[in-house]
Amino acid sequence: MTGEPINFLPQSEFYLPQPPQKHRAKVVFLLCLGLALILGLFIFTRSGRGEQTMDPLAYDPVTLEPKKPKSLMGKIGYVVFNRGSIRLAGEDEDRVNILLLGMGGPGHDGPYLTDTIMVASIKPSTKQVALISVPRDMAVNIPGYGTFKVNHANAFGEEKKPEWGAAFATEVISQTLDLPLHYYIRLDFKAFAEIIDEVGGVRVNVERSFTDPMFPAPKDEYQTVSFERGVQTMDGDTALTFARSRHGNNGEGSDFARARRQQKIILALKEKLLSFSTLINPVKTNHVLTSLENHLTTNLEFSQMMSLFKLAREMKTEQIISLVLDSGPGGYLRNTFGASGAFLLEPTAGNFRDINAAVKNIFTASAAQANDTPAQEKPSLPPNLVEIQNGTWNPGLAARLKKRLEGEGFIVGDIGNTTQKPVTQSGIYRAEEDASADVIRALVNELHIPERETPPSFITATSTTQVLIVLGDDFVD
Repeated sequence: MTGEPINFLPQSEFYLPQPPQKHRAKVVFLLCLGLALILGLFIFTRSGRGEQTMDPLAYDPVTLEPKKPKSLMGKIGYVVFNRGSIRLAGEDEDRVNILLLGMGGPGHDGPYLTDTIMVASIKPSTKQVALISVPRDMAVNIPGYGTFKVNHANAFGEEKKPEWGAAFATEVISQTLDLPLHYYIRLDFKAFAEIIDEVGGVRVNVERSFTDPMFPAPKDEYQTVSFERGVQTMDGDTALTFARSRHGNNGEGSDFARARRQQKIILALKEKLLSFSTLINPVKTNHVLTSLENHLTTNLEFSQMMSLFKLAREMKTEQIISLVLDSGPGGYLRNTFGASGAFLLEPTAGNFRDINAAVKNIFTASAAQANDTPAQEKPSLPPNLVEIQNGTWNPGLAARLKKRLEGEGFIVGDIGNTTQKPVTQSGIYRAEEDASADVIRALVNELHIPERETPPSFITATSTTQVLIVLGDDFVD
């Protein structure tokens, strides 16, 4: 029993104050709105947020940032979750490390023995870049196998599980260098050459003329290759030969010289990609990745690639920090032979302590070297006259596209609007028989508009036009 008085009035006689009708409706509305927002954000985080970052069309081609959503729920989710560039692993520690591996691939001798091993390190706070070249003959401990050349790690990984070689090699090299390797990219020779061809070649400064009489040729034979001193533009195959040559004269037969040449190609490719924004257009990047999916392996997701490209744009590449592990005078390695008689490189100090310290402190202890990578050329195209007609209600679309295309080396003449609107589908049309297939192909790759046979009957090109572009409602500006 409590000391409270008992109310003997019947239950029906209790007075319960009722909220005003308007106030109750407001409460119900706010509850429904809250539930809708929670449900919307849940759906956004469980589906759209993850999927959009994998869609190349979801990225702005200039800023490489994910486009801000147009829907109410999308905008709320964008603000709540601060969606922008994906933060890369290693950024919080101010050092992002990427392992680059090059191999011959199927059809070559030792297809999975890595011919090129390089670590690219980025320090976001100072915008510095360091390249660390690891010789393929360096002796390391490979778990489960013992002491082997480091280039065997990828092959052993492939033996264990297809497509696992790059991940296994990353683990081995990370343990050897005592360095977290956040990402890896493995290319075979075909992918390496095709990527360079895709961007129209790279300009490289060849420091010394040299000849290599023992460059590998098909059917276990050799061929002689030569390079002349000076700046030159290399296509994919030439760049691959320049990077792989091991027996050149005039000081180009050492591991150090070979590693320096490989770094030159990597830097030239980086400069070419970042000099012309259309070369790292998200849609084009996705197209290249798709076409080379059997020749390229990476643990980078598409969203992380966009963040990496965006970060790379900000890097100071006038001065590059370079570390080449080699057996030259004062080098960290020395020549030796294994139990089987195989040539090996082992740490001069007897362990990897000095090497690990150099790698760890590369941004504080190493002297930066001048980057002699020459300015990259824009891809050249035959002088075909291009006309643009806007078939949408989007004003100024043709003018904006003209400015963009002229910046990429295309010759644009007349621009205007179609006589009837809207046009549903965009298309690129051959207005003259002598229109260049290279120009049309470049426009298709640049704009992601298909080439079509015949334009709609109400669309006519001017008499001097060789290639006609019609912009429809499906065109992504």
